[in-house]
Amino acid sequence: MSTFSIFLVLITIVCFLLVVVIMVQNPKGGGLSSSLGGSTQIGGVQKTSDFLDKSTWTLATILIALILLSTLSFTGTLSDTDSKIIDNTEAAAPATPIQDAPAATTPAK
Repeated sequence: MSTFSIFLVLITIVCFLLVVVIMVQNPKGGGLSSSLGGSTQIGGVQKTSDFLDKSTWTLATILIALILLSTLSFTGTLSDTDSKIIDNTEAAAPATPIQDAPAATTPAK
C-alpha cells in the first residue's frame, strides 16, 4: 500500500468525522445575517459548546494538512498514462487499396 493510498484513507476518515461533528452542532444561529449585526461568536454557531467548536477547527486543520501532504507524496503511478484514443501498438504498414480486377467480359452472342 503506497503512502498516497494511506493519505486517501486518512482524508476519508477525517472528512467523515468532520461531517459528524458539524451535524451534531446546534443550528440556532441566524446564519450570516446574525453574525454581521449582533454579538455572536466569530468562530462558530451561536451556543456551540467549546468542544464541538474546537474539534471542528482541529479536524479542518488536519484535513488541509493531509491534503497538502498527499500532494507531496503523489508520484503519478495511479494515473493512466496510456492514451485511450491513440493506440500505442506498432503501426501496421499502410494498406494499399485493393483494386477490383475488372470482370472478364464475355462477348455477347
